[in-house]
Amino acid sequence: MNILIVSIFILGYIAIALEYKLQINKAATAILTGGLCWIVYILFTPDKHVVIEQLEAHLGELSGILFFLLAAMTIVELIDAHDGFNIITDNIKQTNKTALLWIIGILTFFLSSLLDNLTSTIVMITLLRKLIKSDKARLYFSGIVVIAANAGGAWSPIGDITTTMLWIDGQITATNIVTSLFFPSIMCLIVPLIIVSLNLKGQFERPEIINEHNRDTLTKLQQKIVLFSGMGIFILVPIFKTMTHLPPYIGILMGLGILWVITEILHSNKDSHNKHNLTVVSAIQKIDTPSILFFLGILLSIAALESTGILNDLARFLSTNIKNDNIIVFSIGLLSSIIDNVPLVAAVQGMFTLDQYHTDHYFWEFLAYCTGTGGSVLIIGSAAGVAAAGMEKISFFWYLKKLGWLALIGYCVGALVYFLQRFFV
Repeated sequence: MNILIVSIFILGYIAIALEYKLQINKAATAILTGGLCWIVYILFTPDKHVVIEQLEAHLGELSGILFFLLAAMTIVELIDAHDGFNIITDNIKQTNKTALLWIIGILTFFLSSLLDNLTSTIVMITLLRKLIKSDKARLYFSGIVVIAANAGGAWSPIGDITTTMLWIDGQITATNIVTSLFFPSIMCLIVPLIIVSLNLKGQFERPEIINEHNRDTLTKLQQKIVLFSGMGIFILVPIFKTMTHLPPYIGILMGLGILWVITEILHSNKDSHNKHNLTVVSAIQKIDTPSILFFLGILLSIAALESTGILNDLARFLSTNIKNDNIIVFSIGLLSSIIDNVPLVAAVQGMFTLDQYHTDHYFWEFLAYCTGTGGSVLIIGSAAGVAAAGMEKISFFWYLKKLGWLALIGYCVGALVYFLQRFFV
């Protein structure tokens, strides 16, 4: 059974990677892969109720991610409909490709530490669409956004779900993870930025901003209210989670409800024609639904691997055959470019206890860095990468050829910096 499920998983990933060759949308492939994995699992398992219970438990987690993504994309679309991002893009006068690359990279890095890598990616790619006209030129910047978002999330306790897991379970503390991983994480971004900068020349063309529907119906005050309300909601979601202990999707859905009320009040005096494009209903219709379904398929596949015990077997295999814990963690980080980092970290948490490695032990710090940044090596290795691939139609092989090796170099440099920092400091 396990061999069959792994085979389906591998074939599914190959089909996703060959999306443009096969002319089959990767969302369709991902959904089929996820469904087939669970079908094989239940057919080969005598106790069907156990499988159904596991699936329902995973769906609870998956729905949280999907609802978070749905709400976040709706808020971004709503800000965009109100031309809120123009307030930011109007202040970025730079047209030099190299200079903009550094601005976008550093901005994403710090934004990701405040929000999370998924939300930051959605926001930054939306900004890029308003800054760069050429779809082809924008791909490099979108790839750098993925690397920067994952690097920025690794050093913050609220920036990446795996770091948050380690923080909540007591393996790390907020202050220590910030001081220990900031420099390795930023070097993980700086090195790819330097390499790309050497080959990126010339100026880029900015798109013409045309918004005939909203030009005469929006005021600057309304733009600012929606922009700052939306960004404030994103920033407050981690705080909401910390204070209430409720999952983040409750916070983001609450925020969407608040912004919905705000926009309804702002446009209460407008007629239905002028108001339609500025409503949440219109924003929801513009969301990239295939990207959400792609997420669902990928996460269902990973959930099947976790439920069957394949991921735990993999973790035990690494622990048994590789005696060096540093190499194990480094390898798990690279595995997170193929398999979602959440179940991998959960498996490691189950294998190693606080009795073996105390709170803020370098083992947990290194795990947070590796699983947070390793997913950048492949475009489908992180939530940020999957979102970028869906929004900008980034192909698997294009990313692997152009940016995957850069992400790998950055990952290795950051790991080296971490150990040098630990040795000297």
